[in-house]
Amino acid sequence: MSQIDGFYTSGQFAKKANVTIRTIRYYDKQGLLKPAGVSEGGYRLYTDSDFAKLQKILSLKYLGFSLDEIRSITINDDDNDYVDESLRLQLNLVRKRIEHLKLVEQTLSETSRLVTDNQAVDWNKILHLIHITNMEKTLVEQYKDAANINIRIGLHKKYAKSPISWFQWLFGLMEPLAGKNILELGCGNGELWLTNRDRIPEGAAICLSDVSKGMIRDVEENLKHVSGNFSFEVFDCRQIPKPSESFDLVAANHVLFYLSNLDGAFRQVQRVLKPGGTFCCSTYGAGHMKEISQLVKEFDSRITLSEVNLYDVFGLENGEEQLAPYFHSVEKREFNDHLEVRDAGALMEYILSCHGNQQEYLSDRFGEFREFLERKMEKKGYIHITKQAGAFLCIK
Repeated sequence: MSQIDGFYTSGQFAKKANVTIRTIRYYDKQGLLKPAGVSEGGYRLYTDSDFAKLQKILSLKYLGFSLDEIRSITINDDDNDYVDESLRLQLNLVRKRIEHLKLVEQTLSETSRLVTDNQAVDWNKILHLIHITNMEKTLVEQYKDAANINIRIGLHKKYAKSPISWFQWLFGLMEPLAGKNILELGCGNGELWLTNRDRIPEGAAICLSDVSKGMIRDVEENLKHVSGNFSFEVFDCRQIPKPSESFDLVAANHVLFYLSNLDGAFRQVQRVLKPGGTFCCSTYGAGHMKEISQLVKEFDSRITLSEVNLYDVFGLENGEEQLAPYFHSVEKREFNDHLEVRDAGALMEYILSCHGNQQEYLSDRFGEFREFLERKMEKKGYIHITKQAGAFLCIK
């Protein structure tokens, strides 16, 4: 069959990409690479932009992602907008893979040299080598965490109706910052500082911390062009390796509800704050994004987007009573906003980024679920989603 203008059949597409037609058909069947159209004769048709999609699939597969994970990551890729972002994402992953391989090479060389020199095996070195080699799984997990954060932030950025964003509002609660020593716990990708880059005073010393080495590496990269006196450290907020009374402000944005020992975290924050210092910690309320949970339950009652209701651990309803024993005063501030989500793909992507069991029940029903969401949007043109979030300002 000759090529149709602007399109390739499965065979032509596979040949040009130097993969087997069986691979193309398999990715189609798995919902990873759907054809752009079908000819009158029933041939599946692909376009040049589909090569970018195939390249991303093959790259992620090489980097260790499962097909379900790849499906989640690529579910809402847009032909016109995503190529540059996709390539930067893959470049970041490849650089991390290279760093890891260099570390494996170095450890292998050292272990081999020791065995040759001593004519004996140092089993501690072998154990260390196992740990180093196994780090590759951790790199994949770190990327997934960072990607999921970006997905969730992205939905709020695009569809929130408030004239100021969450991060602008939160930053305003912490001001003025000039001349202050500041510690952020669980800094994530650094979005708080990226969004407010023009409001960061030169006189502030800002320590960004996270329990994840990979996240700290990412936030350093994200903020490298942002003016500010930043330092970056890896530690658990229940064991802050800083002197007592060393910070004017400690911030924890949507972090505390992930902790198993809130008492330990509160005691550490209280210890490192200067007298009169402020602890600004944000969280959700029980009604936050409730419409999304209702939607997935309506589609399949077995789906749970989170094993634990985070607001039950530390939320707007119970946060004040948990904080009160540790601080001189606690004031609750609520952020009024809602989302009007107009893109079923973006909403799917958000749902798949959650911490629950949705992958198990949606992995072979993506098309059906997307149609379900599109039907829900038909009446108004969007789905209204409640945003119930806020913060506590605690004075030592």
